Amino acid sequence: MKIKMLCRWLGVVVSSAVLAGASASQDVPASRYAVLEDSAGVSALALREAIDPLFDDSGSGETRALVVMRNGRIIAERYGEGYGPQSRLHSWSIAKTVTGLLVGILVSDGRLALDDPAPVPAWHQPGDPRAAITLRELMQMRSGLRHSEAWVSPERSDVLDMLVGEGARDQAAFARSKPLVHRPGETFAYSTGSSMILAGIVADQLAGGVRDPRGRREAMARFLAARFTGPLGLTGFVTEYDESGTFHGGAMMHMTARDYARIGELIRQRGELDGRPILSDKWFDFMLAPSPANAAYGGQIWTNRASEQSMLFPGRALPSVVAALGHRGQYVLVSPQQGLTIVRLGVTRDEEMGALRDALARLVRRFPE
Repeated sequence: MKIKMLCRWLGVVVSSAVLAGASASQDVPASRYAVLEDSAGVSALALREAIDPLFDDSGSGETRALVVMRNGRIIAERYGEGYGPQSRLHSWSIAKTVTGLLVGILVSDGRLALDDPAPVPAWHQPGDPRAAITLRELMQMRSGLRHSEAWVSPERSDVLDMLVGEGARDQAAFARSKPLVHRPGETFAYSTGSSMILAGIVADQLAGGVRDPRGRREAMARFLAARFTGPLGLTGFVTEYDESGTFHGGAMMHMTARDYARIGELIRQRGELDGRPILSDKWFDFMLAPSPANAAYGGQIWTNRASEQSMLFPGRALPSVVAALGHRGQYVLVSPQQGLTIVRLGVTRDEEMGALRDALARLVRRFPE
């Protein structure tokens, strides 16, 4: 039953993406590259030799968009057939990193504090051990809450129950209703539910107690326009909402490849873009640092550190590389020391992920350190 529900949900995802303009651009470039140029220490030819296999070699899946930025300038940009600069593409879990940045704005404003108990009223009843969970622990996926991230398990999948089952109407409430199974802070467990709890906290802060779904969506839209999408110049950004009016901060955002690159640049420049501060530089001391429970994860973002749960390529690129990652091979790679932001969007199966990571590692290594 859950698998059937997931298929229906994925159909809705595809339909909403098409309506948002994600399936095809009206200005697909005539050549395979919209931009391809030399950069210091790497030629256009060297870039092409590293990028072409991502599109032409089916062993790493289907690449729909790739953007390379060096020191704030696009030096390579290529799209798959039917896609172009105006195409909106699905974020999957890149949305988690966006949610982490939105939390960072509220922490920078002094409205939230990393080491205070998370402002979840349901946890602050007498005797509830979840009252000890901090915002820091939610950001680093070490809340201790029970959560199964299995996408196709017929027995039990909390993420499916949340997205398409009993928890779909109010996903943050469903996620925060789960019991503790570990002491907060001790154990890493990757969890879309944790990101939805964070999304709920952000929405609650912005709505100021308003429970009406429309009012919550409008408060979020105003905040995004004033503090995030507007200042960053994200022309194609669309986020989805559940029925409670909470934005889908776990997996359901859509934007152009250039929009994703702008978010990567915000991370590379530690909260400043085009000379304008968006959030505190200090936030990135936390967000980009390895979690004590998993060195390969920071605060809603992956790090290039060795761990049993590594998702990047430790030892083959600088340890300072970080990435927002999404299901089926969505990447926003950031290497501050190399002045580098790389966006790769497409569809890659599990058995192809190793080849995709290898190809991206080779591309990163083209640039001098």
